[in-house]
Amino acid sequence: MNLKKVVALLVLLAFGGMVFVAWQGFSFVRVGMQSASEAVVFEVPRGTSFRAVATNLETSGLIRDRWTFLIAGKLTGFAQRLRVGEYQLDKKMPPMEIMQVISSGKSIAHPFTVQEGLNSFEIAETLQQQGFAKKDDFLRLVRDRKLSQRLLGEELGSLEGYLFPETYNLTKYTTPDEIVEMMVRKFLEVYTEVRTQSKLQMPRHKVVILASIIEKETGAEVERPLISSVFHNRLGRNMRLQSDPTIMYGILDATGEFKKNITREDIENHSAYNTYRVNGLPKGPIGNPGREALLATLKPADSAYLYFVSRNDGTHVFSETLQQHNKAVKEFQLNRHAREGKSWRDLDESQRANKRK
Repeated sequence: MNLKKVVALLVLLAFGGMVFVAWQGFSFVRVGMQSASEAVVFEVPRGTSFRAVATNLETSGLIRDRWTFLIAGKLTGFAQRLRVGEYQLDKKMPPMEIMQVISSGKSIAHPFTVQEGLNSFEIAETLQQQGFAKKDDFLRLVRDRKLSQRLLGEELGSLEGYLFPETYNLTKYTTPDEIVEMMVRKFLEVYTEVRTQSKLQMPRHKVVILASIIEKETGAEVERPLISSVFHNRLGRNMRLQSDPTIMYGILDATGEFKKNITREDIENHSAYNTYRVNGLPKGPIGNPGREALLATLKPADSAYLYFVSRNDGTHVFSETLQQHNKAVKEFQLNRHAREGKSWRDLDESQRANKRK
């Protein structure tokens, strides 16, 4: 065999080898491990290398060969685009699709609901229970004055009141900073929309403080404008608001412990949140109001009411005079039979709908 034939044969073999390798590579990246669907949750923790990811994918039964995956990832550039996350993969996915998913950053989303009226302590506790953030880390951010300046344009001692009640889609890798910012951004969005519906001249922070009290005072959505009118009327007459939830929050803020029932001593104790002792609004919000409470604050009902007392079922009796109020107190609070077996849960479905959100 002459030299030309040898060279030609070697070239042919090399070309054939390249074609074979190319076909193998094409088959690898385009064909999944199995034809039947089998979901697998796959995590890419912070600091994980692409090499380690390839090994974990092979161990999880998602790819056949980590080395081929590694080479393919480097050749296609996906190795440099790897993103931290918790991903929903499937054993029928071809490696190329797997690379696209784990470089997308689109982690599995988990719903997290903040109900109207919850305070920052309750939100922090729930976040920790559901594994999204440590309670202390979240509360530290809530009290970060620099963060409030950046997010709200004003330096506040706390972001209480601005952690908007909503259902948020969080991932396992959403940071506490991102969670706080998400909630405040939602507040700003809703507040901007609600603000356009009222001509009431009232600073934003005062709106949020009063809305947080209104949110705590009733479980019936229809009553919020009336509750608001009572507080606006009392503020206009320099009367103290005398709201029990403000006392409870003051105790919580000072001790870190929630007190369900207040005593005469609690009422007489002077604190910046005790509206039985301070004139006007308390030091700050006592919870995080929803859209309807904010709207009710900005658009109170037109009434002459100065008092309200619970009917023990989530609704209230409203009065214009102290005499009328005392009569309602005697009927609904001092009468033991009027309180037995009553609960705000007795509200009909339409009244309770907003309470459960």
